[in-house]
Amino acid sequence: MNVGIDQIGFYTPNYYLDLRDLAYARHEDPNKYLIGIGQERQAVPPASQDAVTMAANAATQVVTAENRNQISLIIFGTESGVDNSKSGAIYLQQLLGLKREARAFEIKQACYGATAGLQLAKDFVAAHPDRVALVVGSDVARYGLNTPGEVTQGCGAIAMTVSAQPRTLAISPNSSVYSDDIMDFWRPINHTEALVDGHYSNDIYQQFFQKTIQAYCAEQRVSLTDFRALTFHLPYSKLGLKALRTILPEVDESQQQQWLTEFEASRVYNRQVGNLYTGSLYLSLLSLLDHSQELTSGDQIGLFSYGSGAQGEFFAGTLQADFQNYNRRDQIEAALENRQRLDVYQYEEFFTKWPTFKTANVTIDPALDDAEFVFTGVIDNKRQYRRR
Repeated sequence: MNVGIDQIGFYTPNYYLDLRDLAYARHEDPNKYLIGIGQERQAVPPASQDAVTMAANAATQVVTAENRNQISLIIFGTESGVDNSKSGAIYLQQLLGLKREARAFEIKQACYGATAGLQLAKDFVAAHPDRVALVVGSDVARYGLNTPGEVTQGCGAIAMTVSAQPRTLAISPNSSVYSDDIMDFWRPINHTEALVDGHYSNDIYQQFFQKTIQAYCAEQRVSLTDFRALTFHLPYSKLGLKALRTILPEVDESQQQQWLTEFEASRVYNRQVGNLYTGSLYLSLLSLLDHSQELTSGDQIGLFSYGSGAQGEFFAGTLQADFQNYNRRDQIEAALENRQRLDVYQYEEFFTKWPTFKTANVTIDPALDDAEFVFTGVIDNKRQYRRR
């Protein structure tokens, strides 16, 4: 029995910052961002969007009349949680009107949370093939204005339904994992911006990739050449390319070119959005599905997930007959193209006015937000959400 990703939805807010503008404002060569980092645009959240609303806006694309009553597990992967006790999954369940007879909880391990949710969901569906799991990865990546990490900010959400006989990607029953206590990136409880040792984190990322992909090949007795494409967690798209380059010498020139071509397809969306934290790997997968010119049903895809602190996992997926969805691609590309461009001053205002978690009462006007689900404020320490 195949178990895996049936449908994928994606949401990012309707504002962005062009990184050329940021480069000029920070007195940098734009190519440092466009080529050196591998990013073009950065999604910017208005005050009316947070991890919960973005998750709901993504999930409404995959929750249908056909699967609604089958959804019995709701897993919310995030490192941008809105409450230290109540999970984003409970808010999501309420906003989407999902049945109450479902497990709903939140997972945190930096950018690895959605992968942990996907693996749990896969095992759940394998044991209950008549049921469906909803897995989301939703985050706002913040490092601060005029910081080294500023160019790798972003926001958005990925939502996936996991089922038996999936239409998109069957997930391998086994994977290779590696974890260690690493201080490469962290965010203390009282911080809304992350702290990061950038060069160290890049090195650890590549080390974990090497450890997990080599272990997977050895344990599952497969060859690197069995993978038609490799997808990566992309906090910025150049990082995945650096990891890919570490294994290029292990295959022939034809395979190298194939991987590099598919990598370019896999980072089209990420270059336009920026860092999604828990959703970044799955946005890369979605970009690959939508933009590859060569992949066909039955092809094997390798997926590398990484969460600082640190956890790495490598697993594989087999493309299913309906992995390409041209309507989805057209809708995503139209949404990205129709976003409003902010100048640097406007972006800085958005950044500084995005609500912190230190206020007991605040009112948010969502008038400039065209999303279906919005955050409208806090009353007596209780977050307020609305579906339009």
